[in-house]
Amino acid sequence: MTDHRNSATPIDPAKLDRLAEVAVKVGLGLRPGQDLLLTAPAIALPLVRRIAVHAYKAGAGIVTPILSDEEMTLARYRNGHDSSFDRAAGWLYEGMAKAFSDNTARLAIVGDNPMLLSGEDPTKVARASKANSMAYQPALEKIVNFDTNWNIIAYPSPSWAKQVFPGDAEEVAIGKLADAIFAASRVDREDAIANWASHNAVLRERTNWLNGKRFRALQYTGPGTDLTIGLADGHEWEGGASLAKNGISCNANIPTEEVFTTPHCRRVYGHVVSSKPLSYQGTLIDNIAVRFEDGKIVDARASRGEEVLNKVLDTDEGARRLGEVALVPHSSPISQSGLLFFNTLFDENAASHIALGQCYSKCFVNGAKLTPQQIAAQGGNQSLIHIDWMIGSAETDIDGILSDGSKEPVFRKGEWAK
Repeated sequence: MTDHRNSATPIDPAKLDRLAEVAVKVGLGLRPGQDLLLTAPAIALPLVRRIAVHAYKAGAGIVTPILSDEEMTLARYRNGHDSSFDRAAGWLYEGMAKAFSDNTARLAIVGDNPMLLSGEDPTKVARASKANSMAYQPALEKIVNFDTNWNIIAYPSPSWAKQVFPGDAEEVAIGKLADAIFAASRVDREDAIANWASHNAVLRERTNWLNGKRFRALQYTGPGTDLTIGLADGHEWEGGASLAKNGISCNANIPTEEVFTTPHCRRVYGHVVSSKPLSYQGTLIDNIAVRFEDGKIVDARASRGEEVLNKVLDTDEGARRLGEVALVPHSSPISQSGLLFFNTLFDENAASHIALGQCYSKCFVNGAKLTPQQIAAQGGNQSLIHIDWMIGSAETDIDGILSDGSKEPVFRKGEWAK
């Protein structure tokens, strides 16, 4: 088949502009006069520039970009002093936290090579990650608590494209990844904003049904899986557009196919296996198999990347407990694409999943008014990490357990039962 696009521009400029517009209008719901803090890999400048255009057209105050670069990241690991791997730019994150407190919107563009650090010292990678997580906490708290409106989108960088399509020439791979991102992000059509309104309405129907049921727990069964996930006291399901504490409705993730809530971090029992690999900081962790007792992972194995998995689990006390449970049908567009994106923003939307670590206070009834102590008392988890991994498949059944112990089908063979 002949590709009709110019080989010098494998990324469709009209769809890229549409993604920028959707990020500003749907992802952020940016308000006139609101500032925007934007982080992105330097390679994504074409998208960064289009976002700036749409943000200023929407009345943005100041758009401040912060760019990263793969070569500079590698330079640190190959030439940096050993002691530097226990440090992070805390001053930067403190400034970001202050900006979010002052109602600045947050937009992140992902696109770095997911395997960038695969050849570097895993101990240094783990140390740097922990130091960065600790320094990032002031800003992260503002995000996970939805103090401000925020959004994550993706850009098809050459290094990422070659990971997803290793058998193709670079330009072809970039074009294929761009098309996959545009399709998953629902900007491969001219009526993208209207399509997002319809999609959000479908997700809201799901959350309304789940919130009406008030399930006490979810029971998962499937190959290698017999898992009961207790749900936090006063939990609330979310999906699609969410209302941030500043009163702005935003779609935090583009794309998104999930509805999610907070599990009770002390009421998870049984065993579960991953249905797709987890790409984590340059390591592919495959065939994860864990066992829970009283909410805590007491045994963890993986056919690949087990050492890294165990380092993650040892991050802190909350790293062995769950902070999120999410439902995604096997028929989701990202699942049906058959692609492994090596990026959680996409891969988590291919299957039902769970997340180790920090919970979202948003996923509680009146969560905006709860203190961290109240959230913990109701079963919410606290941790430096939040890492999603997939456990759903076409063979997964999920039952909701009601307060009287009776069960009701939620998923059958990987699809919604109702």
